[in-house]
Amino acid sequence: MARLYANENFPLPVVEALRARGHDVLTTQEAGKANQGIPDEDVLAYATAQSRAVITLNRRDFIRLHHGCADHAGIIVCTADADYIGQGQRIDFELRATPHLRRTLIRVSRPP
Repeated sequence: MARLYANENFPLPVVEALRARGHDVLTTQEAGKANQGIPDEDVLAYATAQSRAVITLNRRDFIRLHHGCADHAGIIVCTADADYIGQGQRIDFELRATPHLRRTLIRVSRPP
């Protein structure tokens, strides 16, 4: 299963849904990095050092970082979705379909 680092704005119910599907998800709060205003570049560097893909709702900035970063452990950008269980299922589906996350950008959108 995937090793993920949930950015500070990522919903805890989705983290829990991913954990229920066997993914190893570390939250910003659990890492002791909450409420510190850490720049996105540093969030990505921390996740990469921990061999974890970042999972975030901050699409624009992390897509930019993906294009500007030669090496990272993966980035999953999601749209906000109040259907936390459904969002967890969609993310899990994409993770299972992507055997290697390194240097990969995955986009997960809510259904129309």
